[in-house]
Amino acid sequence: MTDENLTIAVTGAAGYIGSRVVDRLQATHPEWSITALDNFYRGTVRDIGDVTVDHVDIRDRDRLAAALEGADIVMHLAALSGVDDCEDNADLAYAVNVTGTNNVAWFCRQHGAGLIFPASMAIIGDPDAFPITADDPRDPLNWYGRTKVLGEQAIETLADDAFPAHVYLKSNLYGEHQVGGQTISKGTVINFFVNRALAGEPLTVYEPGTQSRNFVHVKDIARAYVRSAERLHRQLARGETGVEKYTLASDEDPSVQETAEMVARIADDELGGRPEVTLVENPRAGETLVDEFPVETTRTHADLGWTPEHTVAETIRELIQDAAGQDAPAQDT
Repeated sequence: MTDENLTIAVTGAAGYIGSRVVDRLQATHPEWSITALDNFYRGTVRDIGDVTVDHVDIRDRDRLAAALEGADIVMHLAALSGVDDCEDNADLAYAVNVTGTNNVAWFCRQHGAGLIFPASMAIIGDPDAFPITADDPRDPLNWYGRTKVLGEQAIETLADDAFPAHVYLKSNLYGEHQVGGQTISKGTVINFFVNRALAGEPLTVYEPGTQSRNFVHVKDIARAYVRSAERLHRQLARGETGVEKYTLASDEDPSVQETAEMVARIADDELGGRPEVTLVENPRAGETLVDEFPVETTRTHADLGWTPEHTVAETIRELIQDAAGQDAPAQDT
């Protein structure tokens, strides 16, 4: 296969990450063909450049296989990803995150296609040691994490002697991006705080507030997946099979309380009013409460040449400035 006839399929292409990935694939590799799929459970994007997102549900194995026909690499980004959503809709989470992932991995085994799969930091649970690595023991604290572990296990089993796969443990996302003039965002913790600040509402922090999170920008995640596809392309040409595991994280792991205070300070600078930061009872039992969250990314840097480019403080300021109309929108890079 050559660069000119490489076909990349992206599941979850209408979503927060998937739509950015398709956009970056078009910009970075206009010679590649792209198949974009989504069932539109959460995703709102219908067209990305000249690519139309097709309505395909990964739970339907036959329909999925037909849609993926000819794909050399599958970026499997479709998932039910919210911790609360997965708890409230446990059967749906299993059907999408486990059965759907099995369907994708089975296609890759049958056709020798490379696979990219975000397994999430939720599969680690409470870390035994720091910094966190991609090889740490799996001990998820919630149903979302458990479903992602089951997906990872299926990929490991099916990839053996059949296809190359990259499994990613990605940190907490933040930021937004533009697709065809449409702003694509998600209610991640930093985005939530910024939106509350813009609305003049208190920034509510789940107790105890000292729990740390590592943050990485959605644009940096998308760049990593493009690099991943490039590496898989080379591995396919060499006939390599099996799973490689990577972390996607930054050097920024403030506590949730510190993050809220940062948003409050920047909002005060930009808007002339400091929102209140308040502690509220934590409704979630299944989340890690560690006070630090450093992540080892040496392997990711070495194999993919990837380094995060965005910082939390700069992004918070840009989001507030853009929403308040105080500055021209930052270049969507």
